[in-house]
Amino acid sequence: MKDKRILYVSSEVIPYLPETEISSMSFEAPRMVNNQGGQIRIFMPRFGNINERRHQLHEVIRLSGMNLVINDLDMPLIIKVASIPKERMQVYFIDNEDYFKRKATLTDEEGNLFPDNDERAIFFAKGVIETVKKLNWSPDVIHVNGWLSSLLPLYLRNYYGNEPLFNEAKIVTSVYNQDFDGTLDNQMYKKVLFDGLENEQVKHLKKPSYVNIMKTAVDNSDAVVIAGDNIPDELKKYLSKLDKPVLGYKNREEFAQAYQEFYTTKVLS
Repeated sequence: MKDKRILYVSSEVIPYLPETEISSMSFEAPRMVNNQGGQIRIFMPRFGNINERRHQLHEVIRLSGMNLVINDLDMPLIIKVASIPKERMQVYFIDNEDYFKRKATLTDEEGNLFPDNDERAIFFAKGVIETVKKLNWSPDVIHVNGWLSSLLPLYLRNYYGNEPLFNEAKIVTSVYNQDFDGTLDNQMYKKVLFDGLENEQVKHLKKPSYVNIMKTAVDNSDAVVIAGDNIPDELKKYLSKLDKPVLGYKNREEFAQAYQEFYTTKVLS
């Protein structure tokens, strides 16, 4: 992995949010690559329940200040950054007052999904790509974790399809155990179509369930990692028919060597 550039995009990363399978792997995988001499960047949303003072987040003025159009509305993009203690790893945070100020991540106190999670996912995907463009940093691999990140492959392959910075990048999507029931806003696909994408590209999003959102990510990826030990049966069946590399589930003790081999022999080969 020496000198390879890997962009990790995740909905959650420890130590900024509590430990889950996603937040743990979104820390362990970059650390592994970093220790192997690779170059990494990590992006996540700046949720309002992240303690900015304790984790020493600060705004990067030169990267902030852009407006992203979400469903015909201009939404200001704010970029913050922090370093994970003792790891020499920087994390970039995508922020916006309307989408990420509330003191919660994806659900309210009753466990209900926030009604604008679809727009937050669009904003996060666009925000990551626009910030990487400003950094002028061309990744070899883009590894996506968590359903809130899962529109990034769709936008990268289509909306940003002619962006030379990403021409050689390979996209890997990790599929975890089902993260929510029901669906996101049923107008989600129209908000994506507003950005000039075509009906065929958003067909799964007409019913934006967890499974369908992940199908959209998988369709626009070069390779897939099964990162949960109990993913939905419908997704298992879908992945079994793919004509692209799929890495089976590995626990935390097994993953390091498996990921390295998968990156080098399947994704980058």
